[in-house]
Amino acid sequence: MNFKRTLQALSLFAFITLLLLAAFPLRTWFPTDFFLRLDPLVFAGTVLGAREWAGALLPGLLIILATLFLGRFFCSCICPMGVTLDISDRIFRPRDSGRNLSVQSLLTLRRVKYLVLFFILGTAIVGVSSVFIASPLSLVTRFYGLVIYPFAVHVLDLGLDNLYMVYSGLGLQSLAYFEPQSYRFATQIFILAFFILVFSLVVLAPRFWCRSLCPAGALLAIFSRKPLLRRKVSTSCTECGLCQRRCPMQAIEEDPHRTSHQECIVCLECVRVCPEKAVSFQTGRSKEAADSGFLPQRRKVMASVLGGVGSALLLQTGIREVRSDTVPGNVTPQFLIRPPGALEEEDFLGRCIRCGQCMKACPTNTLQPVWFEAGVLGLFSPKALPRRGPCDPTCNVCGRVCPTGAIRDLPINERVWARMGTARVVRGKCLAWAWDRKCLVCFEVCPYAALELRRVPGIDIPVPFVVLEKCSGCGACEFHCPVQAQSAIVVEPMNSLRMNKGSYIEEGRAQGMVLDPDPDREREPPEEIMPDTEEPDDLPPGFTG
Repeated sequence: MNFKRTLQALSLFAFITLLLLAAFPLRTWFPTDFFLRLDPLVFAGTVLGAREWAGALLPGLLIILATLFLGRFFCSCICPMGVTLDISDRIFRPRDSGRNLSVQSLLTLRRVKYLVLFFILGTAIVGVSSVFIASPLSLVTRFYGLVIYPFAVHVLDLGLDNLYMVYSGLGLQSLAYFEPQSYRFATQIFILAFFILVFSLVVLAPRFWCRSLCPAGALLAIFSRKPLLRRKVSTSCTECGLCQRRCPMQAIEEDPHRTSHQECIVCLECVRVCPEKAVSFQTGRSKEAADSGFLPQRRKVMASVLGGVGSALLLQTGIREVRSDTVPGNVTPQFLIRPPGALEEEDFLGRCIRCGQCMKACPTNTLQPVWFEAGVLGLFSPKALPRRGPCDPTCNVCGRVCPTGAIRDLPINERVWARMGTARVVRGKCLAWAWDRKCLVCFEVCPYAALELRRVPGIDIPVPFVVLEKCSGCGACEFHCPVQAQSAIVVEPMNSLRMNKGSYIEEGRAQGMVLDPDPDREREPPEEIMPDTEEPDDLPPGFTG
């Protein structure tokens, strides 16, 4: 294995390891979102869109500065997206199969990535983040975290169920007691289809995404026009053309002595394949550079920027685009429940890069990617789905793994007061309200003791009421409700507490909230709802005879 392959293997291993470690409880001192912080596009888009410095994204700036000296080394050896594409190239593309597009077509297409970059920066100018559309680290994290990871866990679970005879014969019977937690995510098919499309572009040329579409690569290319470390060709070159054919980025010009440094990703493939050992990478100036004319025309660049600005402004006029202010006329989706600690909506969407890290890390699988219920600007952003799982009041992992600060990293005592919404009893479906059946489930499972059982005229048994000041919108009641399909108690974003700065505890108390979670708190229901005899064994938990 050559040096580049070794670095790629280590990079992909580190990326997957950190992604696996992004779980509750978070047991690593090293930031699990480290690779996301390395993305220069995440740095540029977030800082420009949020209009404030993001210290956590400093590694992305360091990558840009390093590119001035080393060229686009990040693209070849560190970026997990690039490594994944190299793997797909080796699997799906025959070796030395050549290019299925003309040289001139590929040279023209590789300018598209600059237009994508300036479009994204254009949307950021007006405070809208479209980084998630094409950020390589955001995309690849979403792919591995929301598609590959749950698929691998599901296969493992099936294997443990169906291969008992195999591993028990090896003396590993204890594996039968291992039950991996299953994960399910929305938008999986769309994410998979997108990556199948990206992988299939290999039939046009190696690393087609990197050379023609990746905006992060375009950003680095702007800073690598004249790097300190450059490709040089000695006089022993016989101009056999092998380096040109094997270059994955088509960075070597028709004259093999000339190199487009902004396209070169320092993969060293030309050094490896040269039969005369005439190619090397050295520091210093090079007369063989071919750097001119790599950007699109200025008119196209301006059109791309203005296209981003105009698109962002147009999308902001959509009826489904959510606003932070609650003035009449603003349409808020009924079940758009953001994670605890999420910034105010516009700032949240301006920072969120839709990487899926918080969703993968969520221990109850309640965080799910949004489709279009929050408009186009909210696409793929996280929301809580209590019917899938409750939000654990002792968990703050979503804020700890967020690379951009779209979800605040709150200590547990503050996180408890980050109200996500408020529960509401659907009386027409509730077993107690609608059917006079004794049910204690929501009353028993609420960690905040926000449910009370009261007597009302016309109903023979006590029925549940939500105590507004005690409810945090965690969704435990909705998750455990035994009513099928839509729960008889649902959480809505009403009265959610979202702050960009300041203390949730102080603000919550100022609003009259009394949030004191205690899952082990004993709750005594009214005597009239308790059974007169011993509870039958065939009733589910929470029901009485």
